[in-house]
Amino acid sequence: MTRRIYLAALISILAVMVAFTNAMTIPTYDENDTVKYEVWVIDQSNSRDEDGNGTLDSGGTLYTYNGDDLVGEQASVATPTVVDLGGAARDLCLAQTGTFPVRPHMFMFNRSGSHAVISFVASGHVLFMNTVTKAPIQCIDVGVQAHAAMPSNDQTFVVVANQNGRLLQRINTNYQTNVFTLDNAATINLATCTTPNGAPCQDATLRPDARPICPVIDNCDRFAFITLAGGGLFVVDPNTTPMSIVAEYDKNTVHPDGCGGVQANGQMYINSGGAKEGDLYSFPLRGYLSSIAPNTPAPTLVYSHDGTNSDSHGAVATSGDRFLWVAERFGNNMTIVDTRDNSVVDQFSLAGSVSNDPAPDLLDISPDGKYIFMSLRGPNPLTGNNPAFNNSVGSTPGVGIIRVQQGGTRGRFVARLPITHIVGGVERADPHGLRVLVK
Repeated sequence: MTRRIYLAALISILAVMVAFTNAMTIPTYDENDTVKYEVWVIDQSNSRDEDGNGTLDSGGTLYTYNGDDLVGEQASVATPTVVDLGGAARDLCLAQTGTFPVRPHMFMFNRSGSHAVISFVASGHVLFMNTVTKAPIQCIDVGVQAHAAMPSNDQTFVVVANQNGRLLQRINTNYQTNVFTLDNAATINLATCTTPNGAPCQDATLRPDARPICPVIDNCDRFAFITLAGGGLFVVDPNTTPMSIVAEYDKNTVHPDGCGGVQANGQMYINSGGAKEGDLYSFPLRGYLSSIAPNTPAPTLVYSHDGTNSDSHGAVATSGDRFLWVAERFGNNMTIVDTRDNSVVDQFSLAGSVSNDPAPDLLDISPDGKYIFMSLRGPNPLTGNNPAFNNSVGSTPGVGIIRVQQGGTRGRFVARLPITHIVGGVERADPHGLRVLVK
């Protein structure tokens, strides 16, 4: 009898453990899934005339598309919900900071999807928005320029790249109470700081331009990988006060202007960009200590497309993180990497019948993994363009839709959602920030 009771108890414990494991597992999706989602994209061109002189000075426009409308032939005529960021969002920022926001460049969702965090690259504003009502909640001015703001996975902070201010900053967050606070004590001044090895953070030889471009946080919130305008990279512990550098890389190890960052298959992928640059690096997710030598642990150079009109920017993982897709906006193509061995399995062109010059920028993927969405730049890009090459210039501003094929190793550009903003007879639309929101 005692043995039966023991076995019954053991079975009950195992059942509880299985149920707990299932509850903690992030779901995967197949062809029969009906997960609802939206595609958000922001046109960063100005929408509001602040001084009444006929020139648009601030604002921007948010477009949100229902995922159900983006499948099949009807995708190209999908009707978005439109939010003028020169309206309530602008008014809130002016009331709370004394200045109005300019050029909403990038945005991210918090882990639960309740809030959007929008950074304004021509001003220092970071805006928190309710994703259901699309209402602005709080606006924080971090200073000179907020290029990108990355929320932590535990939803307790946001790391901000104040690009031209050369500051890495942290906003402490409580999404349940809608309390967001700039933590000045956490700031790293990349113009004046020194690394744990005693080297200047900004140095003519090592890191000639230490403006932070994009912070990419690993899934456990242990490390933030900070790309730099002039090349080099810092791995930062975002949890300390102030935040602390735990690894440093120079411009020869990591090339300039990286922004795309994706964790996949136990690695952190970071790219470099620019008018004629396209490198992809794979960093380990362990081995970072303030006592280690510079450029350690060494990243793996996955590929180098320098000199081929590449300009890598957006990236996204597909097929359970098996394949990494990297958009190259200057060359109008997509490079696909197998994350098991970091081999390039394909590169295909996006130019064709849907768009002759799409200039693909940022990427995200549908919950079922069947579609990749990409922001397509306009003929008058406001950011990231070198006029000597016009690497960010595109002919068809909007959202591009790629049908993922052959298990993630191939894709077909099937539709485009046009976005237009004509000012004085000139197309000014310039979509950049894009994310998929799972509802």
